[in-house]
Amino acid sequence: MTWSIRFWLLAVTVVSLAFWTSERHIAYAVDQTPQPSLVLSDLIQEALVRNPEIAAARKQWEAASQRIAQARTLDDPTLSVQWWNAPESFNLGRSENTIVGLSQKLPFPGKLALKEDVAGRSADISEQAVRAKERDLIARLKQTYYDLFLAYKAIQIHHEQIDLLKQFVEIATAKFRAGKGSQVDVLKAQVELSILHQQLPVLDQRRDTAQGKLNQLLDRDPRFPLAPPQEPHEGRFDQDLEDLYRAATAARPELKAADLAVQRNEQSHALARREYFPDINLGVQRFQNFQAPNGFGAVVSINLPFAFWTKSKYDAAVQEAAAAVAAARADLRTVENLTRFQIRDLLAKVRASWEVAVLYRTTVLPQAEQGVAAARAGYRTGKTGFLDLIEADRAWRGFQLEYYRARVEREHRLAELEQVIGADLNENS
Repeated sequence: MTWSIRFWLLAVTVVSLAFWTSERHIAYAVDQTPQPSLVLSDLIQEALVRNPEIAAARKQWEAASQRIAQARTLDDPTLSVQWWNAPESFNLGRSENTIVGLSQKLPFPGKLALKEDVAGRSADISEQAVRAKERDLIARLKQTYYDLFLAYKAIQIHHEQIDLLKQFVEIATAKFRAGKGSQVDVLKAQVELSILHQQLPVLDQRRDTAQGKLNQLLDRDPRFPLAPPQEPHEGRFDQDLEDLYRAATAARPELKAADLAVQRNEQSHALARREYFPDINLGVQRFQNFQAPNGFGAVVSINLPFAFWTKSKYDAAVQEAAAAVAAARADLRTVENLTRFQIRDLLAKVRASWEVAVLYRTTVLPQAEQGVAAARAGYRTGKTGFLDLIEADRAWRGFQLEYYRARVEREHRLAELEQVIGADLNENS
């Protein structure tokens, strides 16, 4: 086959490949048109309003709050009617005595107040559960938001790599046309370009998955279109470790809930000890006598919790409540220790991720970009091979993606740190 025939076959191949990729390239160009960015703070506010997990937790808190009024209210009064010496015909109207009574059980002083305190602490724990659910939702939303950013950035870098590789194809083709290069280099470039296009569906799938997950947190249809997210914040996170400990002590819902659990169990223990004291049952009665004068009466009765055959029940209740107090205190200590570890661990990860990102931005990426330029110049002059040019390009794009991945990793760990502390942190610190 003559050189001219090989050249025209090669030209047809390149043109065919250009037409095959044109549709995707045009779609990418549409994606790159200016559009409003996705604002994270707006998404957080929307999620707190719409997310069904938060709505369910708030209803549980509301339900727990309604138990306070139930706990502080007296038992229902009792209405009774008695018929004495009724005739054998069971004609109750001919009974010698009809007694109508109304009685009310009055707990020993302090019992109702303790029951109200226990119910109030339970409601407060439910409130902290809502706050913990909100912090968890915010952390997941932030992580998904930056996952979506990374997916968009990966697609952008990938298309930039495709555009650059097309330039390599043109260089290889020009050298081949001038008789200074080989047809193999052109074919290698075409194969590499085809591989890049084959990877695009995977990158699109990752972006669609992140969009669907973000929409799910917002209680939207997973197919709801979303604009590209904004870039993560830059800067080293320099807040002091002890300051973060103090902030978590004041704000973390899990710590507050554990402390409230201790208080609730202490109140339950006091209530169990108060059960040793009897309750009083007061009643008034109206006597309707068939033959004798009518009259009124009163009834006073108490239970006997100190009877020897029932006292063991109350002893066991007190011991159970004491054990619950000890368990709650141990749980509180566990949460405190875990909080201190998580803050120290996540703070180190946040700072390490940023240091990695700085290293890529200031050292690795400039060197890799220089490597691509040197490889391109060397290939033009015949000092380096085409594979060196391809490898330099791969390394540069790979380092770009790793740079953004490090920045997203910082945001992931920062979101977890905010969840542990229970409050938003100054991201410009």
